[in-house]
Amino acid sequence: MKPMTLNRTIRLSVRELPDGRFALSAATEGGEPISVPRLKELLFFSHARSFFGLDAPADPDAVLLTPREAVETLGADFPFVELEGAFERDAELLAALKEAAEIWNSPGLPRIAGAEGGELLFADDRVSDGARAVLDGAFRELLAEGGIGADRLGDVIGFRRTETEDAAVGESLPFRMAVRLSEPESGEDEWMLETVLVNKRGGTHWTPAARKTGLHPSGSLPKKWKEFADPVAAMQDRIAGLLFRDDEASASRTPGSFLSEPLEDAEVRRFLAEDLPVLQSLGIDVIIPAWLRDAAERKVRVRAKTSAGSSGTARLDDALDFNWSFSLGGEEIAPEQFRRLVEEKREFIRAGEDWFRLDAAWLARIRAMMEEAERGGLTVKDLLFRDLEEELGVSAGGMDDDEEDEDPLFAFSLQQSLKEAVSRIRSKEGIPSAPVPEGLQAVLRPYQKDGYDWLVFMRENGFGAILADDMGLGKTVQLIAYLLHLQETEKDRTEGASLIICPTSVIGNWQRELARFAPDLPVLVHYGTGRLKGESLEDAINRTGSGLVITTYGTFMQDSEELSARNWSSVTLDEAQNIKNMQTKQSRAIRKLHGRHHIALTGTPVENRLAELWAIFDFIHKGYLGRFSSFAEEFISPIEKEGSESRKQKLRAKIAPFLLRRTKSDPALMLNLPDKLEENEYVPLTEEQAALYESYIRETKAGLMETEGFRRKGIILKMLSRLKQLCNHPALFLKEPFSEPADMMVRSKKLERIIGLTADIAERGEQVLIFTQYIGMGELIRHCLSGLHGIEAPFLTGSMPKSSRDRLVEDFQRGEFPVFILSLKAGGTGLNLTGANHVLHADRWWNPAVENQATDRAYRIGQERFVHVRKFVTLGTVEEKIDRMISEKAALSSELIQSGAWITDLTEAELDDLFTIG
Repeated sequence: MKPMTLNRTIRLSVRELPDGRFALSAATEGGEPISVPRLKELLFFSHARSFFGLDAPADPDAVLLTPREAVETLGADFPFVELEGAFERDAELLAALKEAAEIWNSPGLPRIAGAEGGELLFADDRVSDGARAVLDGAFRELLAEGGIGADRLGDVIGFRRTETEDAAVGESLPFRMAVRLSEPESGEDEWMLETVLVNKRGGTHWTPAARKTGLHPSGSLPKKWKEFADPVAAMQDRIAGLLFRDDEASASRTPGSFLSEPLEDAEVRRFLAEDLPVLQSLGIDVIIPAWLRDAAERKVRVRAKTSAGSSGTARLDDALDFNWSFSLGGEEIAPEQFRRLVEEKREFIRAGEDWFRLDAAWLARIRAMMEEAERGGLTVKDLLFRDLEEELGVSAGGMDDDEEDEDPLFAFSLQQSLKEAVSRIRSKEGIPSAPVPEGLQAVLRPYQKDGYDWLVFMRENGFGAILADDMGLGKTVQLIAYLLHLQETEKDRTEGASLIICPTSVIGNWQRELARFAPDLPVLVHYGTGRLKGESLEDAINRTGSGLVITTYGTFMQDSEELSARNWSSVTLDEAQNIKNMQTKQSRAIRKLHGRHHIALTGTPVENRLAELWAIFDFIHKGYLGRFSSFAEEFISPIEKEGSESRKQKLRAKIAPFLLRRTKSDPALMLNLPDKLEENEYVPLTEEQAALYESYIRETKAGLMETEGFRRKGIILKMLSRLKQLCNHPALFLKEPFSEPADMMVRSKKLERIIGLTADIAERGEQVLIFTQYIGMGELIRHCLSGLHGIEAPFLTGSMPKSSRDRLVEDFQRGEFPVFILSLKAGGTGLNLTGANHVLHADRWWNPAVENQATDRAYRIGQERFVHVRKFVTLGTVEEKIDRMISEKAALSSELIQSGAWITDLTEAELDDLFTIG
């Protein structure tokens, strides 16, 4: 990237977005657009908090700044450029942002008087309304990140107004100020909150004798520290201003004196919930008892023996009978005494040498369950639907009376017949059989009938469902049978129509399969520029009765207001991994849809990260996996960062009742599919490729080893992409135009082998699919096949219109052309291409599930011939190293819980090996 010349003027276009962010795009003085990546580097060149813009959001046309990012970045001095508004409105918004940035970055915030009622007060009436709004948003963002309420805005501003006065002095002090919370002494009830001095060298804590705590530091500090009395007093007052916000509390202490305040349990809880986040966000050390840090995990012990079903066979609607017992520190507590504990205000209780925190909310939930159970309100279904074990605090252990746990917080014992009932549901065995719809024009295979029965069962019992069969096992026909069941059993009710949302690439496949298997099912395809709107759409949906509306993810986003305004009989997401990025507008909008039953279809339940699993579950059964922050803490971090087997097992057990997954390798399915051979095709680098490879590694590797965090991951991904393109062909790496096909072939052994193999396959009268991640590689293969062998191979990409996709799929299945090139992203899912019996993967992906999905376009039900799959690997390069790592991690890729993030989390030694040629 060429550096910008000194003092170059950049013309900014600035838009304020509805969510409070600002969208910035730029051009040179001559009107030449400046790319978004370059603009990000410019704006965030000194912004360490965003890793210098690496994790800053952007869309294809603009850089997106939150109010806080705006005041932090635009307050910097830009050494190479001058920023100005492109037009008058842009100049006004830019001026407001710069004015807010100047106020935000001024030491002591002289132009801000304080805050009242969560609103900023300004000392200077000349502050523009635009700058006021930006500053308000920036401070609210700062509070939100620290988990601080708007009522503490005045405290934060007051503290920042004096921080610069103390900063220089603080650096010269031999100690630092801290706040310490101490537990009650034996036989006492009150806690102690005090300020202490922490020696910077030894870390020892010092606080004045009790008789001197009320004195000014000049009278309480030891002789060697007397000279620091004034800055210590100033800091004491600043901290006191945060902790004692009412006049009476402030008046009761001598200005500048050390804090020494007794607290009751409720005050301790308020300090931990309200004051601790403020102190920590302002950089003040807080010392609390070590046991209190994990107090949330130390609760009263509870045992619950549960039974159901007087006949010995538990059913879903049978009420649960609970036999509760409680103990604290080994001492049994009667249920009546436990109820009194819940009603009391004490939150911390000492038993022997141990302290216990009685989490009031947790105890209240148990008490509510006790009362609900006594009314017969908890059923076998609740063990699955509400996940009672989790709701009570830990997973069910099925403990016998004589079993011991190292640190039991909660023990949950199930009657044997109840265990068996829950086990049947979780294992999908014993599901009632539903009659096959009369309108279904297909014979369901046994496992497909089981899947159809399971979908009907999940609907009737109010459970969302993820049908996650391998690609090619017939998820489509199972869902069509389910939709016909709804139409035939509910046509006299007012359930209304069902909705399917699918990728654009497969909407034609759905139309064909519906016409083939359910010709009498009313279907409305809501797609394309001529689609119905408003009342016409509403009338058309109503005319389908209990039929089906099918649309695409893109169309849904355009018409989400209309489609979200009604209650659907069922809502199904095909290729549900499309909502994996939970923060996108599309994902959030879809997860808010209202349907009596929500179903997700996916051949890859977890494509890369557990966040995607959470998003899909939030659609099928909102709230079941809890808030995302809690899910991340409990599962994502332990599994993806630490590889915790216990958390994997716990998560599998939690999601199992809602997930049905069968694989083609399961002999019980009796698929009778033909054989499949998968093998690697190894090719060497040419001399040109090797020289470019080594040169690029030398140029970029040093910078990689010096970076951390998001910036490091970004560099790794960029290096991998560039090197994989170089392995394909030097012209793609160098961004050169294509020359004569024969000349292009000489420069890449991989291209030469792909073209040769493809030509041989076509000459034998067979058909082949070629998958690549890169548009350039697909076009290069087309160029060479056409120029050297006269083979015109279509290339399916994400930009191809639906009508063209559908026509190409139909023509290929009829055998009208032998070679079909597909981008891995656009062609790797949802298509039925059993006309091919050869699959070539031109470049490797580090998540084998993605490659397997693409292979399954050909290797699926309907394939009658031997399928040969070849994966091209360039020797001695990242492709070979990644292939080896994938093989070593094969056990992980076969699990439900897998992470595709491993490639950016390699150790220094692993990265050194990955980026070493040979």
